[in-house]
Amino acid sequence: MSENIVRTNFIRQIIDKDLESGKYQSPSDIHTRFPPEPNGYLHIGHAKSICLNFGIAKDYGGRCNLRFDDTNPTKEEIEYVEAIKADVEWLGFKWDDLFYASDYFEKFYEAAIHFIKKGIAYVDDSSAEEIREMRGTLTAPGVESPYRNRTVEENLDLFTRMRAGEFKDGEKVLRAKIDMSSPNMNMRDPALYRIRHESHHQTGDAWCIYPMYDFAHALSDAIEGITHSICTLEFEDHRPLYDWCVENAEMPHAPHQYEFSRLNIEYNVMSKRLLTQLVSSGFVDGWNDPRMPTISGLRRRGCPPEALRLFCERIGVTKSENMIELQQLSQSMRDVLNEKADRRMAVLEPLKVTLTNLNHDEMLTIANHPQDETRGTREINFSNTLYIDKADFQEEANKKYKRLVLDNYVRLRGAYIIKATDVVKDENGDIIEVIAEIVPGSLGKNVEGVKARGVIQWVSAKDAVDITVHNYDVLFTEKNPQGMPGELTDYLNKDSLHITVGKGEPALLDAPIEEAYQFERIGYYARDSKSDKLVFNRVVELKDSFGE
Repeated sequence: MSENIVRTNFIRQIIDKDLESGKYQSPSDIHTRFPPEPNGYLHIGHAKSICLNFGIAKDYGGRCNLRFDDTNPTKEEIEYVEAIKADVEWLGFKWDDLFYASDYFEKFYEAAIHFIKKGIAYVDDSSAEEIREMRGTLTAPGVESPYRNRTVEENLDLFTRMRAGEFKDGEKVLRAKIDMSSPNMNMRDPALYRIRHESHHQTGDAWCIYPMYDFAHALSDAIEGITHSICTLEFEDHRPLYDWCVENAEMPHAPHQYEFSRLNIEYNVMSKRLLTQLVSSGFVDGWNDPRMPTISGLRRRGCPPEALRLFCERIGVTKSENMIELQQLSQSMRDVLNEKADRRMAVLEPLKVTLTNLNHDEMLTIANHPQDETRGTREINFSNTLYIDKADFQEEANKKYKRLVLDNYVRLRGAYIIKATDVVKDENGDIIEVIAEIVPGSLGKNVEGVKARGVIQWVSAKDAVDITVHNYDVLFTEKNPQGMPGELTDYLNKDSLHITVGKGEPALLDAPIEEAYQFERIGYYARDSKSDKLVFNRVVELKDSFGE
């Protein structure tokens, strides 16, 4: 999809000013990173961050790291590490360096020792609940811990013993000594280390103390030489702590943090915790369920990576929190697929059509893409027994109905004009077969005196293949389910999946997994990756119809 989008935003403007001022000598000095925690699969909000960080590095000729923020072994798994790598690569990006926060555990420990020696960190024996109570509120200052004034020697001894495994989980924490009366709650002696006797997916059992996110994240950026540390707005209040950690660690490089608004999209949730709840409770078919807003779910659904990148470019990067219309994602997929998706024919509710004046089969040549000759052609058998969609025939209809009507004409896509002459009904009076005849000389041509009402798709009954079609709707009934009272599950859409068994042309037997096709006049569909049968997931409709 070629589109002229001006790639500028306030972060790029900051970078430009940094280069103009001489803060950085060359665009190649610009260094970003994408730092996910491997505690779940990435969602579309992460796609926005991926496109932003990797896109900046690419456009400026700089560097972008993929760094796993793996400081909490109780929630992280190697499965998520591998899935995140796959998602980044599928989106079309390649990291310059791959790091783990756990790579720096020894350096973090040394920094913590440095903080203790400077008198700005102490070991606290208070419980988590006691520490929460001592922090105070937004309107009341915190209360200093009774352990806040331990000597440097005592703190060094206790922290060393914490590392050695002498204490149980929760018995002690290392806290920064900053300001218990700060209006910013994050600066009221935040925890820097906690005890976790858990095996780590990278370091095994080498550690039983693990650094907290704010401490590890800031120092990781400094160690890697990140110039612009870009994160979402919920970390804006954490920036003073970020700067405090970098400054007091006395690193040779001091990065700066910048915040942008996270992506919120209608009828979805953008929370790993809530998405994990949907998966663990069995409300969806795993993290890559096509209804999920995960990158792997979109990929299984058949969304092209180009469409996701286009969507992220179109919505832009700002500091304003807003709810993005679902239609914007749908339109990005349509715009890309209209250009790149080959066409195929399918009928979702087959109705038999018998052609009385055709005595032999014909092989018809049909273009794979009507606007792109380079996509080639395919051969389709045209026989005297066809299937059309039930919705494409009526015994009687007004002039607005542009499909097949008894005693009227319609053109079959890429084939002849046919005329319906009779119908066959079952004992209930339902039409089970249409009797018709082809108009001689109408293959790819108009015939004088014959006016077709419209064009419909078809498949030959002799070699049509059975296909199962999954038509997906939104996962939630409310635009902002996270903002609604009650339980999240109260707003699950119980009709978010409709399964139909139809007929498709034989070429669908060779459809690659997750590659989208346009089922003519129906929508865009991609073969499902979790079934060895011909199951096709609807990527997106041909036009937006939600709410009609």
